Amino acid sequence: MILITFNIINPERAYKNVGTFNEKQLLEITIQNTKAILRSLESKEILGTFFIEISLVSQLEKLIKKIINEGHEISFYNIDSTLEEIDSLKKNTEALIGKQIRGIRIKENAFDLSELHRLRFNYVSLIEDTALIFPFKRFERKAPFREQNGLSILHESISRYSQIPYNDLVFQLLPLSYYESMVIETIKKDEFVLFYLNSWQFTDFENNSFEIQFYKKYNSGKKLHDKLEAFLSWMNENELASARIKDFAF
Repeated sequence: MILITFNIINPERAYKNVGTFNEKQLLEITIQNTKAILRSLESKEILGTFFIEISLVSQLEKLIKKIINEGHEISFYNIDSTLEEIDSLKKNTEALIGKQIRGIRIKENAFDLSELHRLRFNYVSLIEDTALIFPFKRFERKAPFREQNGLSILHESISRYSQIPYNDLVFQLLPLSYYESMVIETIKKDEFVLFYLNSWQFTDFENNSFEIQFYKKYNSGKKLHDKLEAFLSWMNENELASARIKDFAF
């Protein structure tokens, strides 16, 4: 099973310097990047989970409705919001889409899990610490999935043999054939792989004046979009099952 997920994050958090772009223009880049992802998923008939950064939710209501209408799942991505802010936005968003927001992606220990359960979340997808120069190695392998305090807890997937994590930059930087081999070996051992990319990775950095680390530009934009399409096609050709997190966790 492959859990296909995407993070929609405020571009001002992703880039060192946004140049002459204003907030409206940055938001439009995020929207267009997400629509490109949606077209790829639709063409391959694959459903996924989109984690929307809480600070963007109220600005992306039209996009959120589009994501839901195409059968995908909406969850929250939290960086620095309070529980009160999350609770209020969760209720408003549920009223907007007519569905329960079941999941949230957070850093480990950001909140007491019992509080998240009280807010009627069903699962937590943890943001791992990848602050090393290149986030290729993890020194402690945790159980990829567990139940705690009434919640399903999902850690970032890690390759069984190479110990390489399945984070956003690994997909961007590694040769696709090697990445696909990692997926097969991990599914055999863990039964699932948690896959994720960030919307900012689909930005055309060659023609935009953003300041970003050189390795984050490699294989980004159109190249990453083509790589995602190839990966989704490979999944279908090999009859690898995929799911939204809410369908997998319950």
